[in-house]
Amino acid sequence: MEQVINKNKIDLRYLGLNIKGEIYRNLSIEKLIQEGLLNKETKMSMNGAVMVDTGIYTGRSPKDKYIVEEDSTKDNIWWGDVNQKLDEEIFDELFGLVKNFYNSDSSKTYVFDGYGGDDKDHQLPIRIIAKKSWQAHFANNMFVRPHKNELENFNPEFTIINASDISNSEYLNHKMNSETFIVFNLKKKIAIIGGTEYAGEMKKGIFSVLHYLLPMKNILSMHCSANVDLQNKNACLFFGLSGTGKTTLSTDPNRLLIGDDEHGWSENGLFNFEGGCYAKAIRLNKDDEPDIYNAIRHGALLENVVYDENTHKVDFNDASKTENTRVSYPISHIKNSLSFKGLPSTSGHPRNIIFLTCDAFGVLPPVAKLDQEQAMYHFISGYTAKVAGTERGITEPVATFSPCFGGPFLTLHPLRYAELLKSKMASYGSEVFLVNTGWVGGSPSSGASRISIKDTRTIIDSILNKSINKSNFNKDDVFGLLIPDKLDGIEDHILNPINAWKSKEEFHLESKKLSDLFKENFIKYGNEVEHLKAGGPF
Repeated sequence: MEQVINKNKIDLRYLGLNIKGEIYRNLSIEKLIQEGLLNKETKMSMNGAVMVDTGIYTGRSPKDKYIVEEDSTKDNIWWGDVNQKLDEEIFDELFGLVKNFYNSDSSKTYVFDGYGGDDKDHQLPIRIIAKKSWQAHFANNMFVRPHKNELENFNPEFTIINASDISNSEYLNHKMNSETFIVFNLKKKIAIIGGTEYAGEMKKGIFSVLHYLLPMKNILSMHCSANVDLQNKNACLFFGLSGTGKTTLSTDPNRLLIGDDEHGWSENGLFNFEGGCYAKAIRLNKDDEPDIYNAIRHGALLENVVYDENTHKVDFNDASKTENTRVSYPISHIKNSLSFKGLPSTSGHPRNIIFLTCDAFGVLPPVAKLDQEQAMYHFISGYTAKVAGTERGITEPVATFSPCFGGPFLTLHPLRYAELLKSKMASYGSEVFLVNTGWVGGSPSSGASRISIKDTRTIIDSILNKSINKSNFNKDDVFGLLIPDKLDGIEDHILNPINAWKSKEEFHLESKKLSDLFKENFIKYGNEVEHLKAGGPF
């Protein structure tokens, strides 16, 4: 897609920004790289990629994220720890700080105009304004890049103004968490950022906005990866929290990647929200993750990696700055993607939906089919588990629940998204499967092993080619899940987890422990979800 340079052409006074310095709009990637090096914001690295350090903040600041409470949001937002309220007056005060910063600074301003969403019928025109060229570079990588003719009469419907160099010294008087602020005013269609350089705030910020706007249009917004077969048919969604294998399993040499993180599901089918990928780079190596490794080339932007000061060679194993080292790159850098083929990152309706969980209790089956109510229950629950063996002798599994597999980004009550999922499933005949990539035959402390990636891929293949439906399904008596009794390429005894345990008594104890955690977690969603409890454990 051709990029354009519009120097001093764009007028930002409608935002209260009277820019004194030069304004650069939609610079080409080559120009953005040059600007970053010229401004001493970035350094050149391997294969033409550039590197940047984001300072104190190397990850999101969820406690510093706020939504302005006003008439349009008061009764719609799912208020709580994720969506914190902020008064309009405080927003106006902070917005004044941002405007003063921009209006008093004569340095360059960088603007990216593009889209959230690759579906022409439902994409959100967005504008990102920044004082650092690398932040515009990030926006260019991550959002859908416009064609030249689309910029001529471009009208943004949401704007992020990044003022990462300033902070809020009055945060205590404002009853805010810290000097850092990420504030969304959905009525004014503006977000402002101050006190943090972490680029993920812009990416996830637009995701949160789409999570608010799209369900109002009967479009399901989702935190998931998606792929499709080589004929751009038989699409599949992969939901899963960190460590479940979402990225690994959706990257399939026999299928094309639609996107790796954020999607919408409209009456047209699936569409990627993004034009790029934002992958973790810690302990990255060419053998285990060749697609991501090979994507680190001209145009890619590395964040907070450790490198040799003389050679600029990156040490991906060094976590001394952060465990959350990242790389952003256009999705076209992934060879087995629709984007690489020059196609939009869109597809038809998914035939299959896969919920990935890594069950460290060892009691969930490697695969189970879910009915509509179960799908809604497990979607709202968003379960996985981790082993806390690094915490001074603690070896018991730790359950993690994140509603709709994307809790930090939901703006509406989880039931809204679950009802949309049910509606889409019913309309388009999508089947839902729960796939456990965790332990089989016991918990980690018992010496049991995680199911192999090979076996999981075999299971996924059986779902995609529908051979799993040739099996007989038996309902387990704890979670009510439908478990296949036979599956080509998989040992029969591991399909029903109770058969893989040496002690049936221990299995039942661990099953009850996990089922109780599910029930306890579900309470917090209130009476609105009472009717869905039948989809959970007995």
